[in-house]
Amino acid sequence: MTVLVLDNPGLIAKAAVASGFNAATLMAEGKRPHRMRFHYGFNKHALDDSDAAIVRQHAAYLRQHSSASVRIHGHSDNYGAEDYNYFLSRQRTKAVARLLIKEGVSESQILVASWGSARPFTTPDDRAANRRVEIEYLSSDMAKAL
Repeated sequence: MTVLVLDNPGLIAKAAVASGFNAATLMAEGKRPHRMRFHYGFNKHALDDSDAAIVRQHAAYLRQHSSASVRIHGHSDNYGAEDYNYFLSRQRTKAVARLLIKEGVSESQILVASWGSARPFTTPDDRAANRRVEIEYLSSDMAKAL
């Protein structure tokens, strides 16, 4: 058996479009958006327009699936004081939660966790990759336990 692994996102996107893939149809079918990680610029906590559009897709899914819940994880890089990094990661988490609530998601479906620079995604030197928010979908049992 031969397995072909594609690691070129541009090539994968072109192939998906050529095969008739349409993201709007995917959302109309009520499928959960696949993008779960959002990165930030240095010392920023506001989502850019394209990231906000993806978060709105998550909101649409959560409105349609009221039993689903998410935990929003906020992170920062390791540059500067840890108290400030924690504060910044909390601001990032709050910004995403506010947008979800503004789009009609129930507050009971949202849990937040802010980590500062304590949980890097990659090496601490890769600061841009570590400045992020992640959306984690929780099972109903896990959400009740938390």
